[in-house]
Amino acid sequence: QGLRWELNGERERREKAEGDVAAFNRRIQLIEEELDRAQEPLATALQKLEEAEKAAAESERGMKVTENRAMKDEKMEIQEMQLKEAKHIEEEADRKYEEIAHKLVILEGELERAEERAEVSELKCDDLEEELKNITNNLKLLEAASEKYSEKEDKYEEEIKLLSDKVKEAETLVAKLEKTVDDLEEKLAQAKEENVGLR
Repeated sequence: QGLRWELNGERERREKAEGDVAAFNRRIQLIEEELDRAQEPLATALQKLEEAEKAAAESERGMKVTENRAMKDEKMEIQEMQLKEAKHIEEEADRKYEEIAHKLVILEGELERAEERAEVSELKCDDLEEELKNITNNLKLLEAASEKYSEKEDKYEEEIKLLSDKVKEAETLVAKLEKTVDDLEEKLAQAKEENVGLR
């Protein structure tokens, strides 16, 4: 009974470990999807940065032939702002990418440990099932032996009953014989007394 309870407990632990593995796989999948989504703004930021750098290069070339200094300064200021914004977006995307990648590493470690727990539980379950099988077989053998001994016991009890009946019969016969002997002794004593009286 205790072994069966332990086996059921081990089965529950194995099912929980397998459930943990499935949950970790799902979480990893979600993080990978989040990682893919995080790569999109990074690509956009890189594209903006490239466009801003191109615009800055073009503006620099244009400024060589342009005489309007105020327009040139304004364009430069706008392009510098665009460049800063693109760099900020790139840094933010890099930070988010690294954060998600770190989460993924942690989850993969947890998944590995959950898989190990599931494997250990499965092995323990197999051992317990084998032990339970052996105990069940031994129990069957003991039951068969017990049944055999029970039959022998019934046979011996029958023989004892027969012997007891014979003993009772013998005791009854002995009692009868003793009474007969007593009667004969009494008659013999009476005969002796009568014989003495006749003399």
